[in-house]
Amino acid sequence: MQGDDIMEQRSGCPINLAVEVLGDRWSLVVLRDMMFGNFRTYGELHGNSLEGIATNILANRLKRLVEEGLITASADATHKQRIIYSLTDKAIALVPIMVQLGAWGTRFLPVAPELAARAVALEHGGPQMWSDFMDELRHLHLGAPPPARSVLAELDAAFRQAEQTAGRPTSG
Repeated sequence: MQGDDIMEQRSGCPINLAVEVLGDRWSLVVLRDMMFGNFRTYGELHGNSLEGIATNILANRLKRLVEEGLITASADATHKQRIIYSLTDKAIALVPIMVQLGAWGTRFLPVAPELAARAVALEHGGPQMWSDFMDELRHLHLGAPPPARSVLAELDAAFRQAEQTAGRPTSG
């Protein structure tokens, strides 16, 4: 959108333009699931949606995210009817924003502790962890060299630990 004529936009404000691209609920949820769940196909994204995204909404958001340059779609070599979606560097650059959204939600909203575990781990991990996570996403989605650290594994471990803790009866 950077090269578009500003006259066609509501304003040239960078926050407004970002909201126009990312401002609906489902786009961020799809990007979240691709980043933190490593879901790459329509079936994975629909079948693992905690929020129960409708099939037509998911199809629309995937198409829109491709058009906006946040994800790419390519045919799966092992299954002719399946499309593999990959994050672009433009989407991977949203990791710090996603971390801050998660931190804000955890701080101010009644979240489920196990679902907040990844956000808490990323917030506490700070910019180095975010950078390492972005490197891992570049490896998984863009074919960059593998990073030394698997932040996804660390986040999954934090989720599993919180899930086990949430399942234990509390005393008192």
